[in-house]
Amino acid sequence: MRGRLHGRLHLYEIAALLCALALFGCHKQNTRAYSPPPPPDLSDEEPARAPARAAVKPPIARPAAPVTPEALPGKPSVIEVGLASWYGPPYAGRKGADGSVYDQNAMTAANLTLPLGSIVRVTNLANEQAVIVRITDRGPFVRGRIIDLSLAAAKATGVYRAGVAKVRIEAYTPPPGPNSIPGGRWCVQIGAFYNPEDAIQLKNDLSRRYASAKVIEFEGPTGYWVRINPKFADKASATQIAESIHIPDAEPFLTRTD
Repeated sequence: MRGRLHGRLHLYEIAALLCALALFGCHKQNTRAYSPPPPPDLSDEEPARAPARAAVKPPIARPAAPVTPEALPGKPSVIEVGLASWYGPPYAGRKGADGSVYDQNAMTAANLTLPLGSIVRVTNLANEQAVIVRITDRGPFVRGRIIDLSLAAAKATGVYRAGVAKVRIEAYTPPPGPNSIPGGRWCVQIGAFYNPEDAIQLKNDLSRRYASAKVIEFEGPTGYWVRINPKFADKASATQIAESIHIPDAEPFLTRTD
C-alpha cells in the first residue's frame, strides 16, 4: 500500500511540476511577445484632416457676364500685333497667375506683360473673327507669341485648328495705379527644364550671382522653371537682369507678377 501511495504521490509531484513549467512557460512567452505600439504616423493622420480644406476649390476665373464691344471702356491702352496660340490640358484645373482655377471653356487668356484682370479684344487677322477675353494667367513662354488663348477663345477665333495665328490685341487695362501700364511688379523666368536637377543647379548659380534677389525653382505642367524676383521689382531692374543672362537653350522671359 505504501508502494501504491508512494506511486500516486510521485505522479502528483510530476503533474504539479508539469503544471508549474507550463505556467512559467506561458508567462515567459507572453513577456517576449509584448512590444509597445509604434508612435502615431502623422502622415497617415493628415488625410483625415485635409478633406475639409481640399473640398473647397478656388473660384473659376470667368466674367460674371460676357463683355460686349459696346461695353469696352474708351480707347484701348495697348494695341499689338503678333502670334496667338492656345492652351488646354494639361493646364486645365490648375491655378493661374491670378489664383483662380483655369477653366478652358471660359473666355480667358494668358499674357506676359498686361496687368491681370485686363480685358482684351483678340482679332484673328486671317478671318477677322474676334473674341473678348480676360487676362488671368502668364504666358506664352515662346518667343514671338503675344497671347495664349483658352480653348473656348481659340475655337471662337479660328486659332484652335491653326494652332498659331497672327492676331491683333486691343487691351483695356485697369485705371492708373499699381496695376496699370507701365507700372507693375516684374520678374525674370527661365525654363522649362526637363530635369529638376538642372533647374536646381541654375537656381543655386543665380542665387550667388544675384544675392539681393529672391530666386526660386518650381515645377510647371511643361517642366521645371527658375524665377528671379529682383529686390526692386520695377520693369527696368528686371530688364537689366534678363539682358545679363545668357544660357544655351534656356531663354529668359520678362513677365509681370501682378
